[in-house]
Amino acid sequence: MRRFENKTVIVTGAGCGIGFAIAKLMADNGARVVLNDLDEALCNQAVAKINAEQGTCIGVAGDAGDIVFIEHLVRETIKQYDAIDVVVANAGITLFGDFFDYPLESLYKVLHTNIGGTFLLAQRCARVMKDKQRGGCILLMSSVTAHQAHKNLAAYAMTKAAIEMLAKNLVIELSPYKIRINAIAPGATATERTQTDADYVSNWSAYTPLQRPASSNDIANAALFLASDDARHITGQTLVIDGGWTAISPSPY
Repeated sequence: MRRFENKTVIVTGAGCGIGFAIAKLMADNGARVVLNDLDEALCNQAVAKINAEQGTCIGVAGDAGDIVFIEHLVRETIKQYDAIDVVVANAGITLFGDFFDYPLESLYKVLHTNIGGTFLLAQRCARVMKDKQRGGCILLMSSVTAHQAHKNLAAYAMTKAAIEMLAKNLVIELSPYKIRINAIAPGATATERTQTDADYVSNWSAYTPLQRPASSNDIANAALFLASDDARHITGQTLVIDGGWTAISPSPY
């Protein structure tokens, strides 16, 4: 089944990892994908991979935390496809650091992308969905760190908790226009980034009840469900995908 045939989907932070897996799965299901990444070369490579497998995908590289770029991204999407049906606000940054010494610059970077970019992308895309009068779906990317404490991630965790509250609060604003909004909270996930830690998979396999970290496709499949008509009566919710980690909460670090 091509559940997203003739649907236009924006996915930010999608040059690799979870974002790319979501973009590819959307394209595999018939979506016209607008793929964003801050790294232009990575963005172009990701677009080429999807199109090489008979997907429909264009790339718009830039900073998904910047309002000028967000407005450009939305304009390019409307210019190309005249609609926005689904937006996945996946772009985000993680900057570890001890709370007592956490640099102001790092705090502002995390706030800029994770909160500012998520809020403004949702706002600008929701305006289009409202004007087009065809409903839509907004999917925000949270984290298990919004639910359980994790050392050296105070700033990051704060932004992810805020994102979940945003998904809940916007039910009031968006539901009259048949726009749904939900969040996904991934736990430990094996991606290109986490592969730089040789012990990542073994550590998280030992501390996860299902005995392995998630794959990017595990998260992408959940995103596909929440963005599809199969979830048409689900809004304002956060789906935690962590192999049971938050039920017991041990940290390997």
